[in-house]
Amino acid sequence: MSAKLEFKEEMFLPAENNFKEAEQIVRPSVTYWRDVWRRLLKNKLAMTGLIIIVLLTIMAIVGPYINGFTSYEQNYEKMNMPPNSEHWFGTDSSGRDLFTRAWEGARISLFIGVMAALIDFAIGVVYGGISGIRGGRVDNVLMRIAEVLYSIPYLLMVILMMVVMKPGIWPIIVAMTITGWIPMARLVRGQILQLKENEYVHAAKVAGAKTGWTLRKHLLPNSMGPILVNMTLTVPVAIFAEATLSFLGLGVQPPNASWGSLANDALGSILIGNFYQLAIPAFLISLTMFAFNVFGDGLQDALDPKLRD
Repeated sequence: MSAKLEFKEEMFLPAENNFKEAEQIVRPSVTYWRDVWRRLLKNKLAMTGLIIIVLLTIMAIVGPYINGFTSYEQNYEKMNMPPNSEHWFGTDSSGRDLFTRAWEGARISLFIGVMAALIDFAIGVVYGGISGIRGGRVDNVLMRIAEVLYSIPYLLMVILMMVVMKPGIWPIIVAMTITGWIPMARLVRGQILQLKENEYVHAAKVAGAKTGWTLRKHLLPNSMGPILVNMTLTVPVAIFAEATLSFLGLGVQPPNASWGSLANDALGSILIGNFYQLAIPAFLISLTMFAFNVFGDGLQDALDPKLRD
């Protein structure tokens, strides 16, 4: 038999209206970028890519100084030595320590990739922003110029520029950014064309805001999500392009080292069984491209407002 339900007088008293408690915000406000970071932290694969990028960057800075060998130190008595306790990645055909040269190459390859991405970002944002905000004839002229340049094969353009210019780090960056900024410009233009029809942009124009101010304060900040994702994915493309040029002998020249030049130097040693000389730079290139791509995909998901919980 169920227990008898007791009613007390306090249960029938009217609820008090506490306006101060009603106005309190129970959940703290979260900014857009803090919410992006929170969602990015939940993506384990993207965070793995970010951790790998950070570790590669740290090793590119301190790696060449860890084991006490210099990148240019030749020792013909220790040529083509496999990995051992003294030379952790082995030595090359000139007796140079591959551990030191691999992280020296990381420094150059990452620098070229990041600088190329930053230059593409700067040119693409300015060019695409002007094209999108102006519209009309200005937009048509700027986009036709971009399409003519983009019709030229990217790698062919880079190779031709490297043949004309003296090989080096900055010529590589210039060659890769001659047409590399066009995808960024087209992306920015599309975002601007979409956003400039929103009510807050029309309100800014009615209030007397100038075109440049509207572009800086409203349009570009609201387009920054796709722009950052595209910039993140540009870095591994630039690194791979540099590795390809160096592999073909048109990139970083000896005695400087990059991952592509290390792979090129290792070709002559494969025939005598020294596969580690090629495996090390190939693995580092693959690891870097994997890290940037998964981080870029995770960042894209985190920036997507449709996936916001």
